[in-house]
Parts: sequence; C-alpha cells; structure tokens
Amino acid sequence: TYEQEKIEEFARYMKNPVINALTDLTHPCQALADLLTIKEKKGRFEGLKLAYAGDVFNVCQSLMIGCSMMGIDIFVAHPEEYNPKEKVLKAAQENAKKSGSKVVLTTDLHEAVDNADIVYANTWHSMGAAEKEKEKRIRDFSPFQINAGVLKEAKDDVIFMHCLPGYRGEDMTNEVVEGPHSAVWDEAENRMHTEKAVLSLVIV
Repeated sequence: TYEQEKIEEFARYMKNPVINALTDLTHPCQALADLLTIKEKKGRFEGLKLAYAGDVFNVCQSLMIGCSMMGIDIFVAHPEEYNPKEKVLKAAQENAKKSGSKVVLTTDLHEAVDNADIVYANTWHSMGAAEKEKEKRIRDFSPFQINAGVLKEAKDDVIFMHCLPGYRGEDMTNEVVEGPHSAVWDEAENRMHTEKAVLSLVIV
C-alpha cells in the first residue's frame, strides 16, 4: 500500500496475519533481507557501522529500527530539510539504548561513510510520490551520491548495498554497483529467502 494507515485498517478487520510488504512509513521485508545480507557478508551485527544515503523514507526508517535492534550503528546522511518521522527516530533511539548502538543523523556524507562497514544507497525520489519534486530532490541530494571516491572513505572490506530500483549516475555510480564491494545482487536474492521465512511463521 502507499499509506501506512491503509494497511493498519486492513489489519483491524482481518482475522489472519497481515504482512507489511511496503508502505510509505516502513519497508520491514526489505530490512529483513538487508540484515540477512549483512550477517552473510560480515558474520555478525554488533559493532558494525552502516552509512545510509538516500531518501529518508520507508527503507531508511526500517533500517533505523532494524540496525538499532541488532546493535549496528546507523549513520543517516541527508539534506537538512529531509528528516525521518519523529516516532521512528524515537523508537530507534530506544532500541539503541538497549543494544548499545548509535543512531546518528548528519548532513555530512563524509562523517557517515568514514570507516563504515556497510554503505547503503537509495533513490532520491521514492515510490512516485515525489515525482513532482524530482528535480528539486536531485539538486538537494546530489552531494550525497555514492561513488568510488566516497566508497574509499569506508573500510577496505566495505560492502555496498542498495534496495533497488536505483538510478545509476544519481544515487550511485555504475562502478560502485557493479564493483567488487557490491552486495546488491545477493541482497536482492535475499528478499525471496526472508519473505519465505516470514510466511513460514504465519502459515499454519
């Protein structure tokens, strides 16, 4: 659905479980696939640093919740006027207190990427909802592109992630998504595996 309120209304009237496959607030199925990919590539969660650059929208907000639960420090790099929902930020900060991780919002991409274990890019104009402001968003987010130079600021064994669809030449460059650090294709495959796992929990 687009609106979070719509899926919550479905859930109120359904006797069976309702799975959030994506709303404008969160994208938990994507976050599960992302966490599985991180575990496969890094072997752990605790003590890792993830730098996120892209629209501060559903994927970002689910990553804030997921990373803070699992002990991953998440640094969200964003232009000044683009901020996560306050209730999501508060929930992530509460998680971080319990797990010992950090949730950091910054307008400095280099601060976010410095010494990062994971660099995560996302589109700057999500779900068509922002198409009318697409040109403005491209201008605002252009300093937050993930390219080879930016990736060099992270750790030598950094992995690059993107939930897709992405726009080569905007949020990421071709050399990054097709490069040796890219985990994008394994991440995409893991959507299938994690969603099978979710279904196995609710189908009886």
